[in-house]
Amino acid sequence: MTTTTSKQRGIIKGYRSGLEEQISRQIESAGHIVKYETDKLKYIWPERPATYCPDFQLPKEKGGYFYVETKGRFVVEDRQKMLLVREQNPNLDIRFVFSNCNQKLYKGSPTSYADWCNKHHFVFANKRIPEEWLLEGDKNGEQKPE
Repeated sequence: MTTTTSKQRGIIKGYRSGLEEQISRQIESAGHIVKYETDKLKYIWPERPATYCPDFQLPKEKGGYFYVETKGRFVVEDRQKMLLVREQNPNLDIRFVFSNCNQKLYKGSPTSYADWCNKHHFVFANKRIPEEWLLEGDKNGEQKPE
């Protein structure tokens, strides 16, 4: 009997990781439409154009939307990219869901993923999307009536 890892199951279902699959199920069970990697955001990686495709898009309370980026590993390239994307797209709301927000940036580092987010003013959560994020907008991505 073969067993599959959560990453393998996620890939089978079209996600890059088991955490992305888990988050998609949470979004769906909250009644939202799962919008996975629907947008490509332009930014310049020093001296070369690049694109970033956020994992999930969810509606905001006062219209518009925010992005949820899921991370198991949060390597230096990811951190640099996220700082560049936000610097070049200052009106975007990008939030993280980590599989372990207390994971250190690297072996022996005093800084966790949570510490990095706090330092750089990114909103984050551990393992799951907080219910208040899911309740911000209506289920179809439209603004809630006032």
